[in-house]
Amino acid sequence: MKKILFIAFLTLTTMSMQAQEGLTWHTDMSKATDISIKENKPMFLFFTGSDWCGWCIRLQKEVFKTPEFISWAKDNVVLVELDFPRKNNQTDAVKMQNAQLQQQLQVRGYPTVWFVNATKTADAKVNLNALGSTGYVAGGPKVWIDGANQIIKKK
Repeated sequence: MKKILFIAFLTLTTMSMQAQEGLTWHTDMSKATDISIKENKPMFLFFTGSDWCGWCIRLQKEVFKTPEFISWAKDNVVLVELDFPRKNNQTDAVKMQNAQLQQQLQVRGYPTVWFVNATKTADAKVNLNALGSTGYVAGGPKVWIDGANQIIKKK
């Protein structure tokens, strides 16, 4: 019995790790914007306190690291993590970028996820069109993804 449980655990762990491998979280808005425009997908801006925010960690565990979310994200959005850690180091450029977006989108708490469409003007300036936002939603990945789909269908 112990062997069966151990094998089942290893199988599930391996499947989860393989699913997570294909998911890219960008931290550079410029690169994410270019990908978003090229692929015609909205950006998924995840404002988080990765090393201190309990609800952020819970959202990642319950939704963002599930096979359902990973599959949905690959097909529908360009993921961007805008982190505000207390312990982990970031470059000054990343700190400034994240603070500017936090102010622009008036993020007041964590976790907050904004869905935005990016466009570039003739003089290469980037405009972000906010579609809507959400945060932690109880109920697992299906409930969270259903809410996200309602927001991005405004695209």
